[in-house]
Amino acid sequence: MKRIYLLLSIIGFLAPTFLVIMESIKTGNILLYTQPMATIEGMFANRISSIFMIDLLVTVMVFFVWSYREAKIHQIKHLGVCWILTMLLGLGGGFPLFLYLKTKSIESK
Repeated sequence: MKRIYLLLSIIGFLAPTFLVIMESIKTGNILLYTQPMATIEGMFANRISSIFMIDLLVTVMVFFVWSYREAKIHQIKHLGVCWILTMLLGLGGGFPLFLYLKTKSIESK
């Protein structure tokens, strides 16, 4: 499973990053961070996108709480890296990366 988690993490980081790069080139909003108001307006442009964004934000908060507890229990190092990558590149890569680190930590014991 460890290799699958790592592969899913790579896919989870690369797939949306490709679209972010395309949007950055088109709008000049580099990595969606240089124009935060435009990014927020796009994320909440309509009711459907708002539903997805609220769901994603709640899920990310749950991931942070859960991963913090799991990192303490399993003595997982580099949790901060998972969190930073999740904030910069998304949960689709950060969550499987955490599962990879957790599996690696459990196997090493």
